[in-house]
Amino acid sequence: MSDWPEGWYRDEPERPGGPAAGGSPQDPPTVANFGRSGWPDQPPLHAASGTAAAAAPTRPGGRRWRFWGQPGRRGRRIALIAVTVVALLVVGTASSYFWLDSKLNRSVVLPAFAGQSDGQNWLIAGSDGRDGLTDQEIRALHVGFDFGTDNSDSLMLLHIGGGRPVLISIPRDSYVPIPGFGDYKINAALGFGGPSLLIKTVENVTGLRINHYVGIGFLGLVNVVNGVGGVKICLPTALHDPASGANFKAGCQTMDGAQALAFVRDRHSFLDEDLQRMQDQRAFLKALLDKATSPSVFLNPFVALPFGSGTASAITVDKGTSLYDLIQMAMALRDPLTGTVPIATPNYLTANAGDALLWNRTQALELFNALKNNQPVPKGLLSGTTIG
Repeated sequence: MSDWPEGWYRDEPERPGGPAAGGSPQDPPTVANFGRSGWPDQPPLHAASGTAAAAAPTRPGGRRWRFWGQPGRRGRRIALIAVTVVALLVVGTASSYFWLDSKLNRSVVLPAFAGQSDGQNWLIAGSDGRDGLTDQEIRALHVGFDFGTDNSDSLMLLHIGGGRPVLISIPRDSYVPIPGFGDYKINAALGFGGPSLLIKTVENVTGLRINHYVGIGFLGLVNVVNGVGGVKICLPTALHDPASGANFKAGCQTMDGAQALAFVRDRHSFLDEDLQRMQDQRAFLKALLDKATSPSVFLNPFVALPFGSGTASAITVDKGTSLYDLIQMAMALRDPLTGTVPIATPNYLTANAGDALLWNRTQALELFNALKNNQPVPKGLLSGTTIG
């Protein structure tokens, strides 16, 4: 049982039996008269100088504030709680940032570039590498057993600077000079000399300096999509391609990792094959970044942290890329101007590489020169993106 009388910190109206009821203020504070008149009157408090001490804070009606209700103390308490919460959020966010940044696989060395190129350019490569896949997964994903090739199955160039970002697909069969190997399909550069040779090849044929590189393989793509909880894609018609495993009904649907891989690899469903597949790849990339940067993901630590960790582990970047750079890239990919490198001949028969694709060099140089100088893309050079 408490030693303190009930009501110590509570508001207490004047009890019956006090001076107002005829009781004597001089009655001694006995148990008997305490029950009758409450606490006895106390002598006034005096400061050391003899002046009266300041009265306790009161509210309307002359009643005292409760202990926690005093305005000064309550304000300080709320401020302390707010500061503590903000400090914890800052520390938690900073810790998460550096933790995710440390998980990036920074293994790509950018080649030297001697020219002049404004803005920031990203080379985004999806390779057909099958590393990490079991035989069962290879069959389930319909990717075949072509180990050791590691060619670039998808290649995109993102330019940031000078207004709206620009995302350009580079056809994998583009017939271009590869340093040290002569004219060949551009997707072979990755297999010939890894990301550095692929970057050098793209820089030579575009005149643009590649500031950052991002590469991802089949398994990485599957894991990233699963980590974000699937990606919503709306199809105008049904798609069926036994080669890629694509089997989708018309309309909007959420694709998991395996389905997304089948979608971006499907080319046999279209008369123009690779040309339409590149548009689907751009549409998928936008849908993925829309989902990854949505509040349902980045404001939910139980989704954001596993997704960020899985993505950091799934991709390969250049040695100078930070997590902040990747966030900038992700935001730029949400609403870019899109298209494919202007094409002159989609089926060009070569002596060493079979059917290839030739650029329209005049229009291609006009496009890349505009980007090189951070100028708007001339009208008519990029046709946008439409899902097939």
